[in-house]
Amino acid sequence: MYYRADLFRCRDLLAEVGLSLHPALSISQQEPTNASSHRSRQRLLFLCTGNSARSQIAEAFVAHRCAGTIKARSAGSYPKPLHSHAVRVMAEHGIDISRNVTKPLSRFVRSRFDRVITLCDKVREVCPEFPGSPTSAHWSVPDPAANHGSDKNTYTSFQQVANEIEGRVTLLLADLHISSTRN
Repeated sequence: MYYRADLFRCRDLLAEVGLSLHPALSISQQEPTNASSHRSRQRLLFLCTGNSARSQIAEAFVAHRCAGTIKARSAGSYPKPLHSHAVRVMAEHGIDISRNVTKPLSRFVRSRFDRVITLCDKVREVCPEFPGSPTSAHWSVPDPAANHGSDKNTYTSFQQVANEIEGRVTLLLADLHISSTRN
């Protein structure tokens, strides 16, 4: 069983508490989305089983938000074709991934990354060690393609997963920004 903390809701509640104590204690609602202040170009790898949706979505959000200041890649342990719902959901976010190709995890096993993020439990179990001992994280995002209901329900699952990944990417970029200013 997995539990998740809604960190954005926690932020909002903390902001309310600060304001109720004293107006000068309000917490800024601004989220860092641009990583242009990074001193060195961070390299991220997002992994899921098929590289057909979740990892592609995460890679695309990072690339879109950072305009090349962070190098994001994605791969899968058993790549499948890019899922049409992933393409459609990202288009709704203003990001075109229609020309993306899926890539096998084996393509990157000798590459250096600063962070390796697994998005599904299956790939976490088979994730190799990467050179340079990158920081690793596991997000355990449900597979939207596993929804075997109607096409509308499946598409809704893709929208929910994209929104969850977008929130996690926002937090990741904030963490990278904070880490880079400490160095």
